[in-house]
This record gives sequence, C-alpha cells and structure tokens, in this order.
Amino acid sequence: MSYAAFLKSLEREDRQSCVEMVLGRLAQGQIDIPTLYQQVLTPAMRERIDSGTGKPLSIWQEHIRTSIVRTVIECCYPYVLKEVGRGRKRGRLIICCPAEELHEIGARMAMDFFLLNGFEAIFIGANTPQHEILEAIEDAMPDYVALSVSNYYNLMAARKAIQQIIDVRERKQLGFKIIAGGTAFEGNVGRSREIGADLLLQTHEDIKRFAEAL
Repeated sequence: MSYAAFLKSLEREDRQSCVEMVLGRLAQGQIDIPTLYQQVLTPAMRERIDSGTGKPLSIWQEHIRTSIVRTVIECCYPYVLKEVGRGRKRGRLIICCPAEELHEIGARMAMDFFLLNGFEAIFIGANTPQHEILEAIEDAMPDYVALSVSNYYNLMAARKAIQQIIDVRERKQLGFKIIAGGTAFEGNVGRSREIGADLLLQTHEDIKRFAEAL
C-alpha cells in the first residue's frame, strides 16, 4: 500500500477513500496491521504541512485528519480480532494517558499491538481524570499498566500519575508492572525510568519481543 496514495486522500479529507483503500489492502493481504499503523498512519499523523499549499496545517485540519485516522483504526478492528487468541495469553493490561494528555491515537494503536501479542488490553481514552484511572486499576487488577505520553511537556504530569499508580500498587499489594510509551520518550529509556516506569515499549516490535520473553 502506498503511503503517498493514502496521504493524498487524507489531504483531500476523503474519509471514504481512506477507509476503502486500507480495508481493500488488508482484505487482499497486501499489508498487515503493524505495517499499516507504523508505516502509513503514524507518519500521516505527523505531517504538519499541506503539500498542496505548502502552508502549515490549521488546528481544525489536524482534527479532521485525526478523526479520519481514528475511523480507519476502528474499521481495522475485525482484522485484529482474526489474530487474537491464536497465541498463549500473556495477562491483562490497562492502557491510559495522564490527565493532561489529549492525544490518544498512539495509545489506541498500542492497544491493538498488545492484543495481537496475546494481552487482554483495556483502553482508557485520553482526558480521563486521574482518580478514575486509579479506580479502574483497582477494579481491573491488571498485570500491566501502560501510560502513553505524546507531548514532552506532559512528562511532569506523567511522573505525578505514575507516582499515584505506584501508591495504589503498594497499598493494594498488587504486582503489576508500569509500561511507558509514546513520542514524548523518543526511545529514551532513562527518561521513562526517571518518571517511575518499569519498562519502555515504543513499537510493535518492542511489544512483540516483550511478549515472547514472558
């Protein structure tokens, strides 16, 4: 599947074309979910210049593109389900964002990556109050809690969120590991450890290696 062709449809804000293009390639086996997410959708979300005008995208244009990509991801879910359950189960995982983090596309993609690798993944969308996240952790009793941070400036909020998650872990005597991910870390393991995370997983390949090592 051509990234350029997808981007062209996205720039036209042609939701139908984007969905049909992706589903057609998936049905024909010309692309798989990890490749689609990492080599097509993620780069498309990072484009900040309109190739037609050469001007930076307006916020409303970015929001339209985000909406289209979110629709594409949800339409891909049946193809994720085809692979779920084929391997051994590797535990329950909650995926969330710090309260100030408004970008959730990366976290939503990560949910599918974890599902593909045998985890029972529970996705909590962005802009969820911290006390609600803590309540979800106490109720679900996961084996892992993954925190997605897209914006570097939200790392302080992530540190605070992780400290509260650790407090729950200690108070309830739970044994879950805390996983960090997202563009705010830029592959910097030290940065993730500084805010209290046990692991840094950034890509599908990272998640696959982690799952296979369990």
